[in-house]
Amino acid sequence: MSVEPDPQVLAGLDVWETLPVGQQPQWPDATAVGRVRDRLASLPPLVFAGEADALRAQLAAASRGEAFVLQGGDCAETFAEATADNIRNKIKTILQMAVVLTYGASLPVVKMGRMAGQYAKPRSSDVETRDGVTLPAFRGDIINGFEFTADARTPDPDRLLEAYHTSASTLNLIRAFTTGGFASLLRVHEWNRGFTANPAYSRYEQLAAEIDRAIRFMAACGADVDALRAVDFYSAHEGLLLDYERPLTRIDSRSGLPYDCSAHFLWIGERTRQLDSAHVDFFSRVQNPLGVKLGPTTTGDDAIALMDRLNPTGEPGRLTFVTRMGAGKVRDLLPALVEKVTADGRPVTWVCDPMHGNGITSASGYKTRRFTDVMDEVAGFFEVHRALGTVPGGLHVELTGDDVTEVLGGTEEIDDDGLARRYETLVDPRLNHQQSLEMAFQVVELLRRA
Repeated sequence: MSVEPDPQVLAGLDVWETLPVGQQPQWPDATAVGRVRDRLASLPPLVFAGEADALRAQLAAASRGEAFVLQGGDCAETFAEATADNIRNKIKTILQMAVVLTYGASLPVVKMGRMAGQYAKPRSSDVETRDGVTLPAFRGDIINGFEFTADARTPDPDRLLEAYHTSASTLNLIRAFTTGGFASLLRVHEWNRGFTANPAYSRYEQLAAEIDRAIRFMAACGADVDALRAVDFYSAHEGLLLDYERPLTRIDSRSGLPYDCSAHFLWIGERTRQLDSAHVDFFSRVQNPLGVKLGPTTTGDDAIALMDRLNPTGEPGRLTFVTRMGAGKVRDLLPALVEKVTADGRPVTWVCDPMHGNGITSASGYKTRRFTDVMDEVAGFFEVHRALGTVPGGLHVELTGDDVTEVLGGTEEIDDDGLARRYETLVDPRLNHQQSLEMAFQVVELLRRA
């Protein structure tokens, strides 16, 4: 039996249109946007309310130290790269990191991909100027094209429909991989196939052999290993483009409450988390588990005010704070934030984003990060929580399953000259497959100490 929604609840979903809203494109044709929004509203949901509820329960466990969150994927997905090989390699990388963390730290890992929806990106300026020519900034494939031409850079609402269909095909493949046997721990060695041999690969192979022996032991003892054949894998993206998020918000027939069915987990970015903003208002009204990015300017009062808006009743698993302080600031700035939130008493899942606070420009002009800085912020995040007796709940990482060269360092020692070899990102630099595995092994040591 379906529960009818409260008319006030429905009306509340559109209040955002009366509020200040940042990081949105200047659509040239409002009528075309309305047509696309109507079409999106008529299409099937990409995810289901019950799946979002299951994720909320797992995030609640992570807030108590009973699980660990691993969220990884592209800085900005592109339509052209939504191929079976690319999707499979990202899933394999996240699965490999997760199995390293699970086996090394004896903790369940909540697996989330920055996948099937991470098509919009916030920008520091609405425009970009090259050689005296000024055009709209590239805001992600869901809005406009990367090529520096007037035609490509003009925001096109039909791209919202392409984003929906590309997300649907990506989710279909994710579900096939994670429930159809590909993600089975019985195939843990096969996840390494196709990757270039390297030190992290070799270390993973040793761990995979240990897992094999453990599974054979369990089977010999009569244990049921069927539970090892599938995994839960959740989709997540920044809820930035409200012309996309609103029409994909649906009323759950079980409760009569709204869920944003574009993804299981949505986060509000550092640039759009203002308390009076459209983004905070809109996401306060949906039932999905939510994240908020907190940068170095965030105060304890800011965090409490966000809790008041997004999780006033303190529902476990509802709210995740994703901190992005920078390696040089995390040990100084994070403690006061964690102390203030902890004193409030309402549960929060603390997750570290060690990528966005550590950007640099290389001598050759590439936007990059140093692997040592990334890992230093992760280490600082764990040190702060260990000192305060609070729970370091997870990682939020930009990564790819490909052997790109976008982040300096790691055991393969990518240097400034090496960046040019395979620098493929359109926005921010990502860890490659080997660096991602290196991170997982280092985080295991931090989890054991925590």
